[in-house]
Amino acid sequence: MNPPDDRPVPPRHVAVIMDGNGRWAKARGLPRTAGHRKGVESVRALVENARELGIEYLTIFSFSSENWRRPEEEVTDLMHLLRFYLRSEIASLHKGGVRLRVIGDRRRLAPDIIELIDGAEAKTRDNRRLTLVVALSYGSRQEIAEAARRLAEEAKAGALDPAAIDETMVTDRLYTAGIPDPDLIVRTSGEKRISNFLLWQSAYAEFVFVDTLWPDFTKRDLEAAIEEFHRRERRFGATAGPR
Repeated sequence: MNPPDDRPVPPRHVAVIMDGNGRWAKARGLPRTAGHRKGVESVRALVENARELGIEYLTIFSFSSENWRRPEEEVTDLMHLLRFYLRSEIASLHKGGVRLRVIGDRRRLAPDIIELIDGAEAKTRDNRRLTLVVALSYGSRQEIAEAARRLAEEAKAGALDPAAIDETMVTDRLYTAGIPDPDLIVRTSGEKRISNFLLWQSAYAEFVFVDTLWPDFTKRDLEAAIEEFHRRERRFGATAGPR
């Protein structure tokens, strides 16, 4: 999709590691739950901004497999927020032409949340303006291990020759099958690590780390990250030519 004006064509796929909700709340003397709730507002704005900028795929890291180890009260609140988002935002996403896709291990989610996810994905399946990918109960190492396990099972059953296994076969068995690899990954809050997020898919992504805490992340922050992306020379392992 072309950008709405004469700005450079945006990255096709932008992924965001949303970090800093707890620090945002602590700085204001508020409970961590207040930071998470404010963070949901930032997600809503991010989706709208991505649509306006012409981004085709937007992936957000909403809840990692490691997040299950957080205090029970915090996890419970996060699940309540997830239910609220799925119930309150899907109609708006659908109206705006946004397709929702959730990736991750759903086995640990409550049955009603799984039902809400299934319904939201089915309702928005044919939308094409933006694909919103929500990484939920997601861990990239687990994702890769599961893909390897599936390949091993297929090989054991005689469905494929182990010698024929290649990168495409692995890619096709990841949660993100059918989704292009991210071009740009943004992490907020000043942390400079990727925390088990899209390890396979980010092989040639550009990374931009910003100091802004997630609840304060604005359209201008997104635009600045895209501007930085356009200043990079993406070589994909090739040697740069003469300049």
